[in-house]
Amino acid sequence: MVFSLTLSRYFSRQFLSAVLVMLASLSGLVALFDFLELLRRAASRPNVGFGLVSEIAALKLPWESMQILPFAVLFGGILSFWRLTRSSELIVTRAAGLSAWQFLAAPLAVAAALGLIAIGLISPLAAVTLKQAQFLDTLYLQTNTGSLSLAGGQLWVRQADHELVPNGVAIFHALNVSRRGKTLQALNMSVFRLSADDQLLQRIEAESSELVAHQWVLKNARTIRPGQLPDPPRTITLPTDLTVQRIEESFASPDTVSFWELPGFIALMERSGFMALRHRLHFQTLLALPVLAATMTLVAAGFSMRPARKGGVAQMIGSGVGAGFALFLVSKVAEEFGNTGTLPVMLAAWAPSLSGLMLAITLLLHLEDG
Repeated sequence: MVFSLTLSRYFSRQFLSAVLVMLASLSGLVALFDFLELLRRAASRPNVGFGLVSEIAALKLPWESMQILPFAVLFGGILSFWRLTRSSELIVTRAAGLSAWQFLAAPLAVAAALGLIAIGLISPLAAVTLKQAQFLDTLYLQTNTGSLSLAGGQLWVRQADHELVPNGVAIFHALNVSRRGKTLQALNMSVFRLSADDQLLQRIEAESSELVAHQWVLKNARTIRPGQLPDPPRTITLPTDLTVQRIEESFASPDTVSFWELPGFIALMERSGFMALRHRLHFQTLLALPVLAATMTLVAAGFSMRPARKGGVAQMIGSGVGAGFALFLVSKVAEEFGNTGTLPVMLAAWAPSLSGLMLAITLLLHLEDG
């Protein structure tokens, strides 16, 4: 028992050190290319200096590390297992009576722990820094700054409305939407107030509107009820759960929302009538990251533990890298299908990792038992 625990700690250290080295190397390489691209874009802007470009590149680094983690696990696993095989340590371990599953348990636990740390600690940090990086990029390196990015300048919002009837619903439609500081302004706002069974109770038509301090302020608004004359124009305020920041986040990348905030944010988006498909898929993809990291570990083990005396080691390692890239490509294709609604969210997020895990286990069973 003591012998097994000592070996587990030793293999864990070897695996973890190799993964961290690969993660640092790959993240630095990606950050370098991103930095060079930012320098190219900043060349035509005299007000953007070297320090600002460096800050944007540094802010993107946590998010880039999250994307690279599966590859770092794959390459780090291949490196560590190949070293252990080349030095005959794995051969001696198996001759001592330990199976491949016993000495792989520790690296698998390390890989899963890295995935959990990534989604629990690194993901919230990456969301904050990526959001700031995108803000600086938009402010200094792009031309369309200060405006709200909405399709056609229009806004559709659905939210709960309990003022008229219990479980009521209000649907907001606005034209020419733009942001002014911390407020959202729109022209020609229409508000449809419905009952719980979607019966129209009243309609509000406003010449202009403003979203500020968790309420819509409708100016020169007329209230129209079925079978009645319109009310005289006046200012009407309606409470809302939305803020300018939340509306902007609904159109922004899901990567800019913290893992811990995603469930509540998804619920708010769906209550407000926004499509939360991308955010739900991103949340499930993050949950599947520990499984993907464990899968990459098994793929690395299956293609790098062949004894050197049998030959073909370079081919086996190359096949492992190719298999890892194929798994990553399949996961990205499934993610694109999930974003379009072609595949269910759970299937798009979990199927690539679980199927890759089953194939890797099959490979190891073949190598272990023949």
